[in-house]
Amino acid sequence: MKKSLSLIFSIILMTQSISMKAQFVSETIQAKTIHELSRNSSIPNEIIIRGVNQIAMLWKETDGSELDFYTFCKGNFCKTPAEKEKLFSRLANNFEVIFGHNNRITLDLLRPIHVTGYEQLPIDELFATYDINAHFSDDMFDNKIAFIVALNFPYFTLKEKEDNGRYWSELHWGYVRLGDYFYSRVPANMQQAVTAAVSNADNYIANYNIPMWLIDNSQNLSFWASETKLISHWGLRDEIKAAYSDSYYGYTKQHLIYGIMKAIIDQSIPSEVMRETEGYRWKPISNKTYLFGNIEVETTPEPNTRYQHLLNIFRALSATDKYYSGNSTFISRKFESELEMQLIDVENLFISLMTSPQVKQVAEIISKRLGRKLQPFDIWYDGFKSRSSIDQGKLDADVREKYPNVAAFQKDLPNILVKLGFTPEKSKEICKFIQTDPSIGAGHAWGAEMKSDKSMLRTRFVNGMDYKGYNIGIHEFGHTVEQTISLHDVHNYFLKGVPNTAFTEALAFTFQQKDLELLDYENNDELVEYLNTLDIFWGCYEIMGVSLVDINVWKWMYENPNATAWDLKYATMRIAKEVWNQYYAPVFGIPDQPILAIYSHMIDAPLYLSAYPIGHIIDFQIGNFLKDKNLGDEVCRMYAMGRVTPKLWMERSVGSQINTKELLTSTQTAIHKINEAMKPAKKTSKKQ
Repeated sequence: MKKSLSLIFSIILMTQSISMKAQFVSETIQAKTIHELSRNSSIPNEIIIRGVNQIAMLWKETDGSELDFYTFCKGNFCKTPAEKEKLFSRLANNFEVIFGHNNRITLDLLRPIHVTGYEQLPIDELFATYDINAHFSDDMFDNKIAFIVALNFPYFTLKEKEDNGRYWSELHWGYVRLGDYFYSRVPANMQQAVTAAVSNADNYIANYNIPMWLIDNSQNLSFWASETKLISHWGLRDEIKAAYSDSYYGYTKQHLIYGIMKAIIDQSIPSEVMRETEGYRWKPISNKTYLFGNIEVETTPEPNTRYQHLLNIFRALSATDKYYSGNSTFISRKFESELEMQLIDVENLFISLMTSPQVKQVAEIISKRLGRKLQPFDIWYDGFKSRSSIDQGKLDADVREKYPNVAAFQKDLPNILVKLGFTPEKSKEICKFIQTDPSIGAGHAWGAEMKSDKSMLRTRFVNGMDYKGYNIGIHEFGHTVEQTISLHDVHNYFLKGVPNTAFTEALAFTFQQKDLELLDYENNDELVEYLNTLDIFWGCYEIMGVSLVDINVWKWMYENPNATAWDLKYATMRIAKEVWNQYYAPVFGIPDQPILAIYSHMIDAPLYLSAYPIGHIIDFQIGNFLKDKNLGDEVCRMYAMGRVTPKLWMERSVGSQINTKELLTSTQTAIHKINEAMKPAKKTSKKQ
């Protein structure tokens, strides 16, 4: 997962709306100001009108009188393109200084709760909720820099960007992206409240580790070594995936983990077990707890903490809605402003794949390969991946030998890029701006905000790096490579980055799919391309349902703003079952399963999950495009394009829009090839 400077800062950047408060500046003064600025100016009149109207909407009585407004506009308007470009250049330099150093402060304050090796103190959580950018917007409006920006670099709508963006130069795109910064005026205390809510939820999730050695099946058998902890949900999910290669106990372990997941979702997981209380053992299938192996005891379930965190984030974000018009909810702002995609288009994109006939056909292949009927946890079926036939213990041993510590992995990063097709020079140039840290949580990447800083690559190191840590590390490496290219190789600071988080996820997936290849594991299977296609397809099918649950939970919270954590828990489980029953039960033959609600990002990363399936689709389209091309060269070309709209980025990168047609077509071909390979060989007999 890609982390950003702070959620508040992303809200500032993605804003498409303005304060709903009645305007202080009259239309008469606006008209007079526009007329004055138009005299002897070589700036298009449309830009002048747009800029004056925009800051008039933001100007409050405390900012000055109407005469002050008129005087301010007259004194701070750039009348020529040369003046405007000079101002833009200075703003780019200064904003990079502000954002870059603020980002570094945030990263350093978060180290004790993100990185291993620190003694955790209660005060660390307080510093983690401190948002260095909380007062940025207020300060910029108070000193009137925000008004200067909005006057000279006004905001353009998503439709205008999509209609005209292909004709804009990189400089003009920089002007437009600068115009995204100040189109709302959310008070600092509200921004700080959002940061605190998200940070608290993130800390809760990062430390939500299941003590697996305390888990028993119905025969009192335990399958995990002492001190084995699996973080929810990533570690649990990955253990389910790894169990497909365990022909003895894999199925039993998967059922146990599924029981754990359901207890996390309904918050019935025993607090005593989570606290590792001496003598307690838990049987998640029956959800019964025993003391010293044979004495059944009552336990105390978690008090809906999971859902309280989500509710806290909702309340903090929805409290800012009144400062926006047009995109009046966080849902619409998230999709139309941050992702720059219409929500209905995203939902239809997902549904087009989830209701395709290919779903049942792929499910039938999985069932045949497993030799049994599908179970709900088979949404994470991992048997299409090359590693699924490789012994997990051997993988772990090979990775630990290659990467016994953080320094070894860091040193090898340039070599990994060379294997992926980057030149040795470019590999070294990129990797000098990437730093690896041992993560407390599952892992993440956090980009730099200034060219003199480094992107942070975080993954788990426990007695060296095991395969799970390596697999996540390669994914996060993809993020940091994108973050470095899209910062250093984009022509102006305000255009840096990618259209939305799905595009950085796409590159992370591309890297992650090559993890075994990077370990020099050879795969001579002639079906590998088709198996990979089915793996991507099944992964999309899984995460698209999770994303629909995430979206519908947020819709429910807006419909029920006074709900309690208890209400939210049962609504989430109901929504998860409804999505399951509509798109999964007809395939699995098992109704009313809540499993789609297990994802941790539902709790600590508001409405982030849709970026994953969109990223998978983009990744597949990019993969198709790259088949006969050099990955390193093309990645450098694509990600140096910067943060244009998703449609324009795809058009310029691969020549097509985001769609499921390519994946569905390739999946149908793969289904045919795999089914042919699974047919028993024909017997021949000699004539008598």
